[in-house]
Amino acid sequence: MNEHADYKPDMEIAGPRVHFLSYQSAEQWAWAGAVTLAAELRRALEQRPRARLLLSGGSTPGPVYQALSRAPLAWDRIDVALVDERWLQPDDPDSNSHLVRTTLLHDKAANARFETLTRTGRSIEEAVAAANLHAAQVPDAVVLGMGDDGHTASLFPGLRGLDQLLASPYPYVSVDAAGCAGAGPWPRRISLTPAGLAPSRMRLLLIRGEHKRRLFERALDGIDALELPIRLAFTTPGARLRVHWCP
Repeated sequence: MNEHADYKPDMEIAGPRVHFLSYQSAEQWAWAGAVTLAAELRRALEQRPRARLLLSGGSTPGPVYQALSRAPLAWDRIDVALVDERWLQPDDPDSNSHLVRTTLLHDKAANARFETLTRTGRSIEEAVAAANLHAAQVPDAVVLGMGDDGHTASLFPGLRGLDQLLASPYPYVSVDAAGCAGAGPWPRRISLTPAGLAPSRMRLLLIRGEHKRRLFERALDGIDALELPIRLAFTTPGARLRVHWCP
């Protein structure tokens, strides 16, 4: 990793539930995210035989994953898994698995163990059951994203049965997001729940752009996760949410 880069935020606001850091450039933002995750994984490997990292998809986090792939870690002792996934095969270009493979799992991170949520020949019920078995290993770090509608993972505002999904005792659930604009053409999904997020030792939200910043500030003014599911990132008991933002 670039040891000479300046990762310092230009603004930092620390509260009991959220630690918000603002960066001036996309490069600073990406490297700061990678350094933050690498430090957490290194700390975990010093204390336990293996570390676990949960990653989100979408268009935002790729540069952070690319920077993280250069971190000098014992990647053969790191399990990489997903926060959520569209009901697509792992090699589908629109899958979150494909994003992780093409941005993180090369360079120094090529030896990480990657757990896809979907697999050929496996039903969505079998995939959820397998994900819940793997979730017995507590995540050391969870990377979250936020959509323009305030969704996180695959938990969308207006999602049928969202209240039940948020209250589920299982770390992962299947989701039918038909009718939710934010789901695009992929309504069938598998998603992490608050029960899966709660044990995590570190939570990192990666967002960019003025719209996302204003939306997150709006989210901070309330606690209703049915209105804005991103609120579960800081209302779910457990680790304080760390937010990295840049224009």
